[in-house]
Amino acid sequence: MKTLKVLGSVLIATALLASSSAFAKNERETGRGTGPTVFVISQDLYYDSIVVADPLPMKGNFQQLIPGEDGLMTQYGPGEVGHLGGRWWVDVTGDGVMNEGDHFFLCPLLGPGRETL
Repeated sequence: MKTLKVLGSVLIATALLASSSAFAKNERETGRGTGPTVFVISQDLYYDSIVVADPLPMKGNFQQLIPGEDGLMTQYGPGEVGHLGGRWWVDVTGDGVMNEGDHFFLCPLLGPGRETL
């Protein structure tokens, strides 16, 4: 079961990385940002984003970005303690720990947030 969970995490992370490259090349229809839309759990809001640097070296603090059923999500957003301004890590290795095998990038969230995707 754990192997399937890790494999699923790796597949989701691979899709995320492929889609972030596609988003970086094409302006979304709303005209807001070139990165993925991120759901902030604590605010119950969606934010557009813009990919600024991809990849980054694993130096400094990063906030976890979690692939979910409805896209990408994170615990904290703009204006909250714990939000790191768009310095994200995705758990590519599936071990739940930030390490060298994971993906790190800079993708700030664009306010204001909205209630729907």
